[in-house]
Amino acid sequence: MNRILYVGEHPQIYNVRMHKHDHWEVVYCTAGQGTFRFENQPSITYSAGETVVIPPGMTHANSSTEGFSNIHIILESPSFPFQEAFCLSDENDSLANAFAQVRLYHMSDRKRSELVLAALGELIASYIVVFRSNVEFSEPVTRIRASILENYDRADYQLDAFLRSLPFHYDYLRKLFKKEVGLSPLEYLTNLRMKAAERMLTLWADGYNIGEVAEMCGFDNALYFSRVFKKHYGCSPSQFMKDRAHVYMDVPDRTELDPPTENDTPDGA
Repeated sequence: MNRILYVGEHPQIYNVRMHKHDHWEVVYCTAGQGTFRFENQPSITYSAGETVVIPPGMTHANSSTEGFSNIHIILESPSFPFQEAFCLSDENDSLANAFAQVRLYHMSDRKRSELVLAALGELIASYIVVFRSNVEFSEPVTRIRASILENYDRADYQLDAFLRSLPFHYDYLRKLFKKEVGLSPLEYLTNLRMKAAERMLTLWADGYNIGEVAEMCGFDNALYFSRVFKKHYGCSPSQFMKDRAHVYMDVPDRTELDPPTENDTPDGA
């Protein structure tokens, strides 16, 4: 969903105690530098202009000898294909501008500002996937990713046939892809299709029936599409669309973000 559940901001501080969150945390460093320490992976050193992305349930602390400041958000269910925390460099100030907008609209008393925050959650999640994808992949994995990205919205796309057309053993390709990307080729394809479905059902599904949405997302069978969607999001496409309509239409003049859970405390980042 990429919904922003919580927005926090640290002025210059030096330490944040060990803690964890129930959802993904994204931390944009606005000044200074520091180090994230984790229980089960190596530390990550970052500096101003860089973003650290932390998976759910990963215990972490943040410290610096010279101090740091940041804006940090909690994202609901972005379905990132990553398993470990990592640091990203910004490109053309894209994340800097997005986080500045998050800060502005989080503090705004403008009506319907939650619509902009929803779009910014999608934008930041997309930037993370795109910027992280710039890491080097092997030649076979690069070809598979390119094929999936080009054809995921086609119902007649045959991923299995494409994999078997490559001059490598089928099982080797599947294992190599999962090792480098974090998902199997089929999981990667399904994730893309589900994210496309989520966007359509959230933003512009009015006027389309479920079968038409399914077809635009690469499914030739609406019933199968609904089963996959329910497995992925926990509800049917039609129910998801109704829930989204309620979130975006039936809101008070001043809508506050969901309060953090017990683990998602304002101490975050």
